[in-house]
Amino acid sequence: MSKSILLIIGGGIAAYKTLDLIRRAKERGISTRAIITKAGTEFVTPLSVSALSGNKTYTDMFSLIDETEMGHIQLSRAADLVVVAPATANLMAKAANGLASDLASTALLATDKPVLMAPAMNVRMWNHPATQRNLAQLKADGVHFVGPSEGAMACNEFGFGRMAEPQEILDAIDRLLAGAGPLSGKKALVTAGPTHEPLDPVRFIGNRSSGKQGYAIAQALAEAGADTTLVSGPVELAAPAGVKLVKVETALEMLAACEAALPADVAVLTAAVADWRPELRANSKLKKTEAAPPTLSLTENPDILATLGKSAKRPGLLIGFAAETENVLAYAAEKRSRKHCDWIIANDVSGGVFGADKNTVHVVTEAGVESWPELSKTEVATRLINRIAKALEKAQ
Repeated sequence: MSKSILLIIGGGIAAYKTLDLIRRAKERGISTRAIITKAGTEFVTPLSVSALSGNKTYTDMFSLIDETEMGHIQLSRAADLVVVAPATANLMAKAANGLASDLASTALLATDKPVLMAPAMNVRMWNHPATQRNLAQLKADGVHFVGPSEGAMACNEFGFGRMAEPQEILDAIDRLLAGAGPLSGKKALVTAGPTHEPLDPVRFIGNRSSGKQGYAIAQALAEAGADTTLVSGPVELAAPAGVKLVKVETALEMLAACEAALPADVAVLTAAVADWRPELRANSKLKKTEAAPPTLSLTENPDILATLGKSAKRPGLLIGFAAETENVLAYAAEKRSRKHCDWIIANDVSGGVFGADKNTVHVVTEAGVESWPELSKTEVATRLINRIAKALEKAQ
């Protein structure tokens, strides 16, 4: 049966991408009706949208004189899914606070269908506390999100706020239109990022992990229908949509959060946990003196992967990550056996993978090694979740 979306186009430079989105959706048999906000018409025209969609494009609530044609209530409920792209800070604020001041915001308030938003705005607007409050409220209301991505912007700034590419939005549309995902009813645990082990109130022992791969995996698990908890060390990433985010700082805190999240059907531990922590933490800043540098006494941190591997609440499928600079496959195989986990995802970080958007990984299992080509971290996550879904289905 054919599917349809109501596309709400906000006023942002990224609005031009919606023309490609409409075209790609049509190729997949998804029909589109569109609403363009007044600001949105400064970037794309109703004529261009109608030409691609083959349907009338709506701009003004008060132009709907004949409500029997396609009134705002019918317009908001006739589609299978409402997609807001670009979802500007203004549109998000209106939706989060239940405002209905124009056709777009009225349709969002009146709809009884799932809503997917693709945010697009300046990085400072995205990071503003008001926008983050609105984001949290919309997620609590059940709104789905795709993006934003990190990158250069039209305003010559760099950071999170770029709208997701049409293909990413279309993939999210497909998942939502498909209904229950392959991991629906499953419980998942993911760890991501580094841990910071304090030396004093201002210094810590840490590493360069960005958390990008773990966040991508948590997002993909949630999109596949899993009830997903993400335990994250300190990173500069937006919380994935539909994921329960637990923020921690130290390895001890991460272990406690992981154990609290059990039982789980699958756990994917990508976090780069510090192997050691200072035996004593100074209560005040360690001062530089003329004497020799202070001697640091370290103690070993708990091994979270090994602890979960031997736990009475061991996840049904336990997956660890191994970031190595040499002998990658040999070390990964040894680690899989020693830590009592099912799979190890190994990668070579000697070339500076930390913080990058692409990754080359090897899936090490009891059956052997499966090497994947260089992929974006989102693509790695998608492949991994497909493999997880098949393994859990086979185990039933």
